[in-house]
Amino acid sequence: MRRNLLLWSITSALAGFLFGFDTVVISGAEKDIQSVWHLEAGLHGVAIASALYGTVAGSMLGGWPADRFGRRSTLIIIGGLYLVGALGSAFATSVYDFIAARAVGGLGIGMSTVVAPLYIAEISPPDRRGRLTGLFQLNIVVGIVIAYVSNAALSGLGPNAWRWMIGVAAIPSVVYTLLCVSLPESPRWLLGRKRDRAGGIRVLRQIYPSTAAAQIEADADLILRGMDTTPQKAAFWNRSLRKPIQLAMAIAFFNQMSGINAILYYAPRIFELSGLGSRAALLQSTGIGVTNLVFTLVGLRLIDRLGRRMLLFVGSLGYILSLGITAYAFFSGHFFLVPACIFTFIASHAVGQGVTIWVYIAEIFPDRYRAEGQALGSFTHWILAATLTTLFPQIVTAFPPGDVFAFFALMMVLQLIWVKTSVVETKGIPLETIAGKLNVDRAA
Repeated sequence: MRRNLLLWSITSALAGFLFGFDTVVISGAEKDIQSVWHLEAGLHGVAIASALYGTVAGSMLGGWPADRFGRRSTLIIIGGLYLVGALGSAFATSVYDFIAARAVGGLGIGMSTVVAPLYIAEISPPDRRGRLTGLFQLNIVVGIVIAYVSNAALSGLGPNAWRWMIGVAAIPSVVYTLLCVSLPESPRWLLGRKRDRAGGIRVLRQIYPSTAAAQIEADADLILRGMDTTPQKAAFWNRSLRKPIQLAMAIAFFNQMSGINAILYYAPRIFELSGLGSRAALLQSTGIGVTNLVFTLVGLRLIDRLGRRMLLFVGSLGYILSLGITAYAFFSGHFFLVPACIFTFIASHAVGQGVTIWVYIAEIFPDRYRAEGQALGSFTHWILAATLTTLFPQIVTAFPPGDVFAFFALMMVLQLIWVKTSVVETKGIPLETIAGKLNVDRAA
């Protein structure tokens, strides 16, 4: 693999690190935030989920700047949003200032889930696309691990420890933004959107240095045919794209119906419900991050070997087992089972949905619809994440924890059926030919 290609992929994927850190850092601060501003359950849920509201908007809007200004420029904008969100949250003087700042950071998260996987998929060779695009998820997980470790390390700094927990994200935000300046633009954007044939071919030659010039020219022509941007092209919502639209929405729907975001956000609280003390619960949460990291590495190792469909299938089985036993533990009072089951749940997510979702959505749409398709999948993911995270404190108050985990387990049974009957494998297939496998009319 070309060193430059790996470096570009890692740099773009660092948006995932900031995403993971920003998303989970709140888990160590959420109880202090509730105490500082004396928040009742409803407003507390809004404050904790406020980044997700920005994320919903960012995922919905992220496809437009990616197509209008380019993938690289949008990645730089994302870094700036992360920086503003981190500093604004740390220095907030009221819960409403906090909500606004977290929402700005959330814009960056939502846009990153559209643009970073999109960029990596567009620069990657077919046989390495899963691993390289999966670096986005790996960085999310690394960010989660660092957030849990950071929370544990900073938790003893007194009543303002939560401000340090959140504000420290400003440092990697600056580093990421500066690194993005060195990225080349996506060759598919240069060729199809900007109509810069010379620029697109130049980047393709950097990606495929040993490929003959004639083949590079042929690849450029193929991309141009797939990126027809004339006014007469069909709108995104057309029958030709029915299959990829269904797949993108379904994989995002089931991702959140596993309960993953609720568990990541409220991990210390869940462990306390099982009888652990607050300090032990925070340390157990750090174990979640480590488990997530280890099994994400396993998933990256397997995604281009076993394929996306097989990993989703294996992950579904793990979800069902772990969530089902967790529900039983709460029903029966066998709370000692909960930590091991939560770790198993995280491992199943990391190997399956976690490593697959952003890769799969970035692959299944034709070139000229990819930004809009990625935005649709991300928007579906984040609107559900925001809703679930907002309601989770009230849900676990209104319903026994066993009922909540039993519901998540049932949804994963439905995911298993969907994977078995509907998911189409994309492993090792060039982006320009996946459309045919999904019965997408390239002339739509």
